[in-house]
Amino acid sequence: MPRPEPQSVVFVVDDDASIRDAMQRLLQSVGLQAEVFASAAEFLRSKLADVPCCLVLDVRLPGLSGLDFQTELAKADIQIPIIFMTGHGDIPMTVKAMKAGAIEFLSKPFRDQDMLDAVRLGLDRDRARREGEKAMADVRGKFASLTQREQEVMGFVTAGLMNKQIAGEMQLAEITVKLHRGSVMRKMEAKSVADLVRMADFVGIRKKT
Repeated sequence: MPRPEPQSVVFVVDDDASIRDAMQRLLQSVGLQAEVFASAAEFLRSKLADVPCCLVLDVRLPGLSGLDFQTELAKADIQIPIIFMTGHGDIPMTVKAMKAGAIEFLSKPFRDQDMLDAVRLGLDRDRARREGEKAMADVRGKFASLTQREQEVMGFVTAGLMNKQIAGEMQLAEITVKLHRGSVMRKMEAKSVADLVRMADFVGIRKKT
């Protein structure tokens, strides 16, 4: 019987087996699923679940260091919140990690609650990012379903033009503009013009007046 898809996953990369085991126990004690790896290369070879996640990463690793791995993930546009942990942290290292977008930089030994708080923040951020990307993809899909003329009407409507003005711009009868406008609102599932304006900003078609 296949395992059910997890709601979220915390990935832990540390070359110390005792740390990996301790982190797995800690995360499982609060109901979180954890997957542990001994190196960055091992993590990259794994098939990762497509769910909200975050990465708890040791700074000093065999092969690719934690900070270098953070850089490589960014270059590959792999957006995953990172929590660093280290027994050898210093201020320049911390600053570099945080400037590159790390959630937290914890020195070993750290308080369990500090780690859990950082993990929760990481998972919340990744969940919000995924929801935002899904919403944007939905809007783009709806926009692609519009005819070219409907897309033009949407651009004028979201720029604040009245039906009569749009009719003049597009050299159409006002009733035709009204029909197109109604079709746009229906296909985009917009509840109001303000709603449509937000969608136009998503797809980058709002005309400036």
